[in-house]
Amino acid sequence: MKKNHPDLKKGLLPRHVQFIALAGMIGTGIFKGSSDTLHIAGPSVIVAYLIGGLLLFIIMAALGELALAYPNHNVQHLVNKAFGFQISFLVGWLYWINWIIVTVVELLAAGSFLQFWLPQTPLWLLSFVSAVVIIGINLFQVQYYGEMEFWFAGIKIIALVAFIVLGFFLLLGIMPSTIQNPLANYTAHGGFFPHGISGTFSAFLVVMFSYGGAELIGVAVTETKDAEKVLPNIIKGAVWRVIIFYILPIVIICGIMPWDKVTGEDSPFVQVFSVTGLPGAAHIMNFVLLTAVLSAANSGIYATSRTLFSMAQSGVAPAGLTKVTRKGIPIVGIMITSLCILVGVYLAYLTPSEVISYLMTIPGFTVMTIWMSICAAQLKLRPHYVNQPSFKVSWFPYTTAFALLALGVIFIGFLFNSNNLTGTIVSLVTIGLLIIFSFISRKKNTVTV
Repeated sequence: MKKNHPDLKKGLLPRHVQFIALAGMIGTGIFKGSSDTLHIAGPSVIVAYLIGGLLLFIIMAALGELALAYPNHNVQHLVNKAFGFQISFLVGWLYWINWIIVTVVELLAAGSFLQFWLPQTPLWLLSFVSAVVIIGINLFQVQYYGEMEFWFAGIKIIALVAFIVLGFFLLLGIMPSTIQNPLANYTAHGGFFPHGISGTFSAFLVVMFSYGGAELIGVAVTETKDAEKVLPNIIKGAVWRVIIFYILPIVIICGIMPWDKVTGEDSPFVQVFSVTGLPGAAHIMNFVLLTAVLSAANSGIYATSRTLFSMAQSGVAPAGLTKVTRKGIPIVGIMITSLCILVGVYLAYLTPSEVISYLMTIPGFTVMTIWMSICAAQLKLRPHYVNQPSFKVSWFPYTTAFALLALGVIFIGFLFNSNNLTGTIVSLVTIGLLIIFSFISRKKNTVTV
């Protein structure tokens, strides 16, 4: 990596990094996307989240090993080291596009949650206001961003724990409610697999989108103090917490209300509290959901700006993107991200009823591409470590190869699924264009990591 570039400041503490990763994962994917996965797979979506959680654990372990073997290298740097300029170009720009779309989705979701209280206000205006707030937060020094994200993420984690405890009290009849025989909802409406195994498989795309964000640890590592010491524990803790915070709430939702009664207009979490009849609970949950998606959008702006910065360092993006302020903020990357967010808000103005559903299909493809590149990079680089990391993936290479193969099967399956036609076309066209641009850029730039 060239050393004559300005650099980011190491202002993130371990607790900041752990909560940044959680913030990126616990957002629209679970709070809003869970209604889509329930429609697709019914209660069997629990199986999809379990399998996705297993793959997530392997990927995060591989990323942790690579980060320790190559200190101060983020995901894009690692892919560059393993496969060179063109693959690094493709993966870096895909990751940036992924987080741009995710950030737009989170901000649109924030607007939709605000409509719970302001139903007459247009979605685009509420989303625009949310975007202005989040962009402003990212203009502060990174330690202030990390502190804000710590508290943002803390609110939704506390709320999820409260939801899980309250939900189990309702399921087990400990707390009185109007719900009749809740446990029957797992099988009474077409069975546990109402749409068969194919329905469960089809839910994987939204599940992958939901889990996307875990790899944000691999972006934040270059701004983390004592990363080599704290990274393994951060990764293990983040994976287990996210699996718990996804699977247990879905189990509760499927038990408390029939899966085919999930409307998709409001979050299933709000619907659950609404049917319980608890006074004010739906409003409290909606506030928590608003905080959650704003938190995820906050992580998205962080991810996109830092990805542009690292790509510029590697030569796969214009050198001007390495410009930072005196506070160590990659200001050019944040401004570019802000412009893209405004385009997303404009899409909401054009098609307010469809834009979120369309956009949510695309990150599923890009997340799987990034995860496959992490697995492939670990397989490629493990024999070439100069310094052996203290943390390694167990049963290598079989675990990493299994994750890579499973992700490949899921990816190919969705390419041929007619329900994902729009997302497939957009994703393939984007990949094709990036491949063309990678050849053009390679001729102009010979900078390597």
